[in-house]
Amino acid sequence: MNQSLNLMAPEVRANPYPFYEELRRGPVCQVEPGGMWAISRYDDVVAVLKDPRRFSSEGLGRSFRPPWLERNPTADSLVMKDPPEHTRLRTLVGKAFGGPALSRLEPRIRAIAEELAEAAVRRQDVDFVADFALPLPTRVLNLFFGLEPSMASRLKRWADDLVSIPASQPSPERIAEVRQSLAEMEHCFEALIEARRAEPSDDLVSELLRSEALTHEELLSFLFGMVPAGMETTVYLLANTMVVLADHPHELERVRAEPALIPRLVEEVLRYEPPGQSSLRLATEDVELSGVTIPRGALVVVLMGAAMRDERRFPQADRFLLEREGQSHLSFGHGPHFCLGAMLARLEARLGLEALFSRIRGFSLSRSELSWSRSIIARGPLSLSLHLEPTHQQSADATRQPGPHP
Repeated sequence: MNQSLNLMAPEVRANPYPFYEELRRGPVCQVEPGGMWAISRYDDVVAVLKDPRRFSSEGLGRSFRPPWLERNPTADSLVMKDPPEHTRLRTLVGKAFGGPALSRLEPRIRAIAEELAEAAVRRQDVDFVADFALPLPTRVLNLFFGLEPSMASRLKRWADDLVSIPASQPSPERIAEVRQSLAEMEHCFEALIEARRAEPSDDLVSELLRSEALTHEELLSFLFGMVPAGMETTVYLLANTMVVLADHPHELERVRAEPALIPRLVEEVLRYEPPGQSSLRLATEDVELSGVTIPRGALVVVLMGAAMRDERRFPQADRFLLEREGQSHLSFGHGPHFCLGAMLARLEARLGLEALFSRIRGFSLSRSELSWSRSIIARGPLSLSLHLEPTHQQSADATRQPGPHP
């Protein structure tokens, strides 16, 4: 076992890429915490993700149900299932995340993005996570759930607590916090389901209840899984984009001058500084990868973040290149578990960045030291202090109409 490499060590969470480079020389070895088998090269990662028979998603589900948690419906959610059960559940909920459904939502998402961008640029000095990157996907998630906007901070706390469960060695205080979040979630979603049974609306919960295709427990697990899935990716994608652009100001000038480049910017951030860093699988039999035998029953950590810096697949992999084309990244996974909400996350990011970049001529980091999320699965800054420089038009508008929106 490589005792020197702990994926949860603070220096690894702050900058995992030098450690990933070391791993790719391996390229399959055991790491801490817990002696997991780390898969780091692109071809090996793809092989694992597209093979649910030998690499079961039960491994991810098991990681969300550690001995110190008596109950966690997230562990039974869609992403933790293998075919054919995964296929059945995905088919039942997939229409809500398809192109036609998102086209109907796009004007509402754009309006939210414009409102948040206007308020942030008027303030100029912001915590980009709290003031923009978090409220945008939270309010979009509320379009699916039909919850009040005031739930934003609570949803984020729940999402953070959920994604921190795998690979964690929590203190008694931390265990109590996570248990409290799970209890609050169950109470909230049970009440939501009951309310929609009594008085259906036009949200996703009502639609799933009308279909009668999911059992009560399946619906509850789906809602639990939606919280981190619907928030963490977009929050960290937006925040990571600003972190990357702080080091590449010329690229900000380019996308401001040519907004049609924003989708390409999003794709390269997803590869270069991905919010989704890893996933977990369970080896169902002895499997050989790159000359190394992974034993049956082993917990496997699939490092998409490492695979997307693999020079064998991505020339100049450690460089951020807006021109990069035609090289599919793995930020949304691969195979049967390709992220159901990938189109939604891309849409939210594009609309959010369009709204923001049309209002600023530049920005700067107020603090260079960042605190990163404490999850082995998702990675992004917990807060991001920025000074936004409004365009001349925005400055003139602010002079005519001082103060925040009521």
